[in-house]
Amino acid sequence: MPQTDPAEACNAIFRHLTDIPAWPQLPERSFLENMYVQYSEGFPGVVLENDRIYIDRSKDLSDEMEELYMAYIENDLDRYAISPDYAPGFYEFLSHPADSVIALKGQVTGPVSFGLTVTDQDRRPSLYDETMADAIARLLRMKAAWMERELRKRCENTIIFLDEPYLASLGSAYVALDNETVIKLTNEALGGLTGLTGMHCCGNTDWSVLMATNIDILNFDAYEQGESVGLYPDALNSFLDRGGVLAWGIIPNKSSDLKGQSVNTIIERLSSLFELLIGKGIARDALVEQCMLTPACSLAGMSVEEAEEALQLTSAVSKEYREIHSREGK
Repeated sequence: MPQTDPAEACNAIFRHLTDIPAWPQLPERSFLENMYVQYSEGFPGVVLENDRIYIDRSKDLSDEMEELYMAYIENDLDRYAISPDYAPGFYEFLSHPADSVIALKGQVTGPVSFGLTVTDQDRRPSLYDETMADAIARLLRMKAAWMERELRKRCENTIIFLDEPYLASLGSAYVALDNETVIKLTNEALGGLTGLTGMHCCGNTDWSVLMATNIDILNFDAYEQGESVGLYPDALNSFLDRGGVLAWGIIPNKSSDLKGQSVNTIIERLSSLFELLIGKGIARDALVEQCMLTPACSLAGMSVEEAEEALQLTSAVSKEYREIHSREGK
């Protein structure tokens, strides 16, 4: 979200996302809320310096690595809790009543994106060091499990996402990573959770790899990239058959795209994507019943007013979508 005041951001979220509110990350407030910094507390050798995050591999990290692995083995979630300075939006979010919500949603940065962005002191991605990659996945697993535990104190139903923008480069020359490693790291990072899990990737990717992980919900930019999911009908059918949910990021998160949009224009876009998938052999009932609607991606690049407009449109489209399919008996 674009706000710098956690209360203001949370008020906007609870005002519009009344069914499944999500706690707000506020990157405009502080570098500590950069999505790669926000979950880095406690990682062995991590350094924050002049708006840069890196891992100092020049020193002996064995003691810190041992501490991380012992906390992992003992499930000591408090050892790697996210502090208020790094996520004030989360703590403000927990102060809001949640009696009438369906679920509460949280998110951590995924291990692939974290490992490609957080390099060592010589700017070598930490993901390509097997020991470091494993440690990253375990740290994020503890962060996610701690977050879920705290959210469950407010609501028994939780959804925790991995945010993985770098998976848009999967299979390219920029990301030398095999599919099995992506699946392994993803499943490890989400392995300590008891509630629903999901993954968000805002660009085009090999969706079959993401659907082969243990996630319950796949969230994608349906406004700009919606057709790309239709390239993998077999994987999509398998995902839906096991109860997977598609979270359609159908509300644009760019100011130029949001301007002039209405409930009707968004419903038309969503309906056209449904028909595309139905034409590829995906069951209509599964698409309707196993469906969530969200903004396309982060709203932090918009003005505060535009971000609230996007949330309001998300809610309005969701209401209209349900009414349409209720009238149709779905």
